[in-house]
Amino acid sequence: MIKRLYDWMMGLAGGRYAPHALFAVSFAESSFFPIPPDVMLIPMVIKERAKAWFFAALATVSSVLGGVAGYAIGYFLLESIGQGVLNFYGLAGKFQQAAAWFSENGVLILIVKGMTPIPYKLLTITAGAAHMNLAAFIGASIIARAMRFFLVAGLLYWFGEPIRLFIEKRLTLVTTAAVVMLVGGFAAVKLFV
Repeated sequence: MIKRLYDWMMGLAGGRYAPHALFAVSFAESSFFPIPPDVMLIPMVIKERAKAWFFAALATVSSVLGGVAGYAIGYFLLESIGQGVLNFYGLAGKFQQAAAWFSENGVLILIVKGMTPIPYKLLTITAGAAHMNLAAFIGASIIARAMRFFLVAGLLYWFGEPIRLFIEKRLTLVTTAAVVMLVGGFAAVKLFV
């Protein structure tokens, strides 16, 4: 089933309605859909590098809006819908630990983990269930998702097709390196200022 969804999304990425599909997939992935929007973003940027920043912004906005939907599932519908989504993806066991982390460091968790391949839906539903401040949730989500999608789009914009295979095979490595650089930057600023 996942392979068929992946192939379907790759087909959409090359089609006339690719931006609409990217918006829908980015929105849905933030609360329930299994395939990350990178599957569409990568071929779209390769095909039209001049629109790389537009595609990254579109994925960011729709992912944050979808994140708000995931937040609402966790906040209002955890028992009826949220648990079902978490169980479907095998994430229910991680939920209690994630909820405890959110009560202490929700913004930092969203920024760091929101740009990694960790299922963003786990983060959004958990943030809602933990009753994280909505404004803080939205702000952290914008930062995390923009960093992720603009990083992918930027690498593709500057390096083109040769970097595509590297990103597809090592997305976790690429986003982890970006997180390390971000945290290192904050640490350096704190040390020297």
